[in-house]
Amino acid sequence: MKFANPLIPGKLVQRYKRFLCDVTLDSGETITATCPNTGSMMGLTAPGSAVWLSTSDSPTRKYRHTWELIENDMGQGPTLVGINTNHPNAIVAEAIEAGRIEDLKGFGTLRREVKYGVNSRIDILLEGGIGGRSCYVEIKNVHLMRQPGLAEFPDSKTERGVKHLEELANMVAIGHRACMLYLVQRGDATRFDLARDIDPAYAAAFAKAKAVGVEMLCYRCQISPEAITLDRPVDFVKA
Repeated sequence: MKFANPLIPGKLVQRYKRFLCDVTLDSGETITATCPNTGSMMGLTAPGSAVWLSTSDSPTRKYRHTWELIENDMGQGPTLVGINTNHPNAIVAEAIEAGRIEDLKGFGTLRREVKYGVNSRIDILLEGGIGGRSCYVEIKNVHLMRQPGLAEFPDSKTERGVKHLEELANMVAIGHRACMLYLVQRGDATRFDLARDIDPAYAAAFAKAKAVGVEMLCYRCQISPEAITLDRPVDFVKA
């Protein structure tokens, strides 16, 4: 996924009210930007951090800038982290269509945001697989890292995430494939695990879904101020 326009660098002043942040641009001007992330963003809001913003000329927008990237260092050198939770679906769809996710090859069509289950929408529905089977793919954005190399999810309690796991389990029960794909928007992840201390209910729902056949995948991203692309699989930590 390429950014439509060059990103603008700056320094983070603060994130506040969940959806806003103040950034000092290299020009010295301090502006308010949209923060497209509903999570806690634990470890990614330190004042003075290098950040990158996208811009929009839409006349209906209150804030022209959107926070996209932050530089983060877990002691092994700085890495770029994508914080925009609106991007993972597009990143994964692009990778599937390019045949870069081995477990999700062999389907005839890809549709996004399709209604299913109980008042839900699946991020990606793959249809026309072997034997006519479909595959329901739910995507979760990951950027939490509390130990070097170990990406974790979630970074805050998520009842919605529990519901999604239950919906995927229901799809398996009626004969479809279902997959939860964790997309790590940072390039320094070598392992992935659940943040059980943050949300025990999500960890329990994960175990139940996996036990009935929901497939669990994790990939990390390659990130630059020009583009974010799917990189390679990340291993799950064995419980």
